[in-house]
Amino acid sequence: MVADALVYHPSVSHYLRFVATTAGRDKVLRLLQYFSRFYAWYLLRTNATRTEIAPYEAVKKSFGATRKLLRVGKNVEHLRAAAVAFDSLSSSAKGGDAVLKYMALGRQIGYAGYLSADILTVPTAMGIKKWDGAVRAGREASRFWTMGLACSVLAQVYTLYQLRQREAKVDKKEGEGVVEAKKIAIERYASQLQLLSDLCDLTVPTTALGWAKFDDGFVGLAGTLSSLIGIYSQWKKTA
Repeated sequence: MVADALVYHPSVSHYLRFVATTAGRDKVLRLLQYFSRFYAWYLLRTNATRTEIAPYEAVKKSFGATRKLLRVGKNVEHLRAAAVAFDSLSSSAKGGDAVLKYMALGRQIGYAGYLSADILTVPTAMGIKKWDGAVRAGREASRFWTMGLACSVLAQVYTLYQLRQREAKVDKKEGEGVVEAKKIAIERYASQLQLLSDLCDLTVPTTALGWAKFDDGFVGLAGTLSSLIGIYSQWKKTA
């Protein structure tokens, strides 16, 4: 039957695996949050009424608060990852590139600091209890997030440089060289995609800190693009 074919289709199973993950649901909420941020700005610029803008402002605010609540406790994951990255730098650890190890450590410390400071803003964001220090905590969270993203950007730039060096040594006339070239192409695509995502995400904390002067339209579009990349990556992981 047609119904059975649809219900048991591999794509449906894949979708269920995707939405079963917290990361998958978060990426979808993030997409809606940042698109709403962009569209609210667009409506404002086109002289729309407050009534027309209000639904998108509400989506941006409510989904932002929901995602903030879902992030509570996630700092432990990155604190552990930072400890693992630090241990990998010890003299007894072998293998791996030292530059990438330092960048991984910086990234995990940045994300752990961001998520730890972000927890302090939850009561105020959820309307549970107003706290004057929430603004300062939010700024510290943005600084740590910027640090983590900057380390990730540097790691991807360095990775792309290394891949270019590897590719220059490959002899594509040989069978092994052809296989190696394909592996390099796959790694380069993944690195370029991550670099683009990180650069888009950087617009959010740097604008919040006043280090950049991007408007809500630009930040919203950048966040929408990085969210789409995140959904694509998570979709592949759950394949």
